[in-house]
Amino acid sequence: MPHLHVSSRAYLDLIEIWNYIADDSVENADTFVDQLNEVIQNLCRHPRMGRRREELAPTIRSFPYQRYIIYYRIEPDALVIVRVLHGARDVESGIERGASDWEEES
Repeated sequence: MPHLHVSSRAYLDLIEIWNYIADDSVENADTFVDQLNEVIQNLCRHPRMGRRREELAPTIRSFPYQRYIIYYRIEPDALVIVRVLHGARDVESGIERGASDWEEES
């Protein structure tokens, strides 16, 4: 199984998601993030499950979980979670389209 890496931007996405859900219920926020982590671990075991998103960047793939989309990149020895965004967001136009959101971190 490849090593899992969560980009700093995806980590911030996860914190924002947790905070949003926790406004109503901390327990639900914890449960959601735990379930999301299980989906991400499954992606590590089967990284090609997601669909290619070449319109965003040549190496980006996506996989849905509930109302969110996990955007990730497969590297030779790692699965890199790039972003985790609500499915209603228009990632093809708008601020998420910036190269820094989809390219490798320095």
